[in-house]
Amino acid sequence: MSEALPVAEVSVELLHRYNVPGPRYTSYPTAPVWREGFSPRDYGEILSESGAGDSPAPLSLYVHLPFCESLCFFCACTVVITANHSVEAPYLELVEREIDWVAKRAGGHSREREVVQLHWGGGTPTYLSPAHISRLAGKLRQSFRFAPDAEVGVEVDPRVTTPAHLEALSRAGFNRLSMGVQDFNPEVQQAINRVQPFEDTRDLVQTARAMGFESVNVDLIYGLPLQTPATFRTTIERVLEIAPDRLAVYSYANVPWLKKHQKLLEPQLPGEGEKFEIFRTALALFTAAGYEYIGMDHFARPGDELARARRDRTLHRNFQGYTTKAGTDLVGLGVSAIGAVGDSFVQNRRELHDYRQAVEADGAATFRGFRLSFDDRVRRAVIGNLLCHGVVVFGEIEAAFGVDFRSYFAGALDDLAGCAADGLVEISDASIRATPLGRVFLRNLAMPFDSYLLPAESAKPLFSK
Repeated sequence: MSEALPVAEVSVELLHRYNVPGPRYTSYPTAPVWREGFSPRDYGEILSESGAGDSPAPLSLYVHLPFCESLCFFCACTVVITANHSVEAPYLELVEREIDWVAKRAGGHSREREVVQLHWGGGTPTYLSPAHISRLAGKLRQSFRFAPDAEVGVEVDPRVTTPAHLEALSRAGFNRLSMGVQDFNPEVQQAINRVQPFEDTRDLVQTARAMGFESVNVDLIYGLPLQTPATFRTTIERVLEIAPDRLAVYSYANVPWLKKHQKLLEPQLPGEGEKFEIFRTALALFTAAGYEYIGMDHFARPGDELARARRDRTLHRNFQGYTTKAGTDLVGLGVSAIGAVGDSFVQNRRELHDYRQAVEADGAATFRGFRLSFDDRVRRAVIGNLLCHGVVVFGEIEAAFGVDFRSYFAGALDDLAGCAADGLVEISDASIRATPLGRVFLRNLAMPFDSYLLPAESAKPLFSK
């Protein structure tokens, strides 16, 4: 049995105190801080710099495939809703042009840099036909050199994914599948406009395993309309029948100021206390079933490399969540895609029309980004250590950056004193360490180190609670 976290100790007062808007810290600084005015020329310079030298970092590739046949009302992703599949080929032509542009500047054509990770997200990547899946995968393989043990993952929607899709993905070298479930309760599914029978999901997982896919991840969301601890318990029991290798149990991010369609859900959302009870139910059942709580909504079997990386303190966090592939340059391809190259972030145009015009004109669609300062890099390291390992060793930060930790972060340490008094963190002369209870509140422990957060009373809405 996995480690039990003492969430039963959480009082209503404690929950309310820490249920505040905050980033998920898939990057630091977070995306709202980034600046427009980054051009493809700027991005080209960043890529060229990253590929220079004797041992450039390996590459992690992300491809954004935005199309979905219908809109899920909880969704906050960049999507294009259409049942007309004639959009596939023109979009692939644009992505292929961007691949050529990136590969030329990142060392792809010279075959010097290995790709150790590839992920397709969306939208619905299996919106593409099997033939188009093969076409895009082939283009990437022709343009970049993949490591023999590369982690190659894709998000699939069980409602539209066929055995033919899986066969195409398998032939293309994909070895990890991630599939959204959100909730198996029919009433919840109706409310969020995503009807997905349990049997369809179970059968797809069985087919994938028979084809040899190494790992299957299932995504759930808690805090959706009509959910209760009892109904979510039933969903979890069905998920355990499927027995995925990894789980992501996300808190529903209600951001109607960004995604207006989410307003449809607000009248039926569970309250603060009930939402936490739903999470508490998931945490108890999954850990009792042998899954290890990685942190920030993720679970994995103890033998999974994600769990091993957490114990070995080699876990890393990027825009796809937790990963074992640290030290890579992340290159994003497609509309709205984000990259993290060296000490810079870049993002593509977010509207398909703007993305198309930019790629046709320049070969790339970069429009905003951020170059990290020294202070940003120090804080990124501290926040990353907290979210990935639950511990920050002062001496490690001091050795890496030449700062005196206690002096440099005096204000943050003062802010953490309240968290320490609440039993969420232990602060010694040598380290900051999240307690078992504090691992449930890692976002709150990271926020004092974020120099860009505005005071709550003056900030416009940016993040979900």
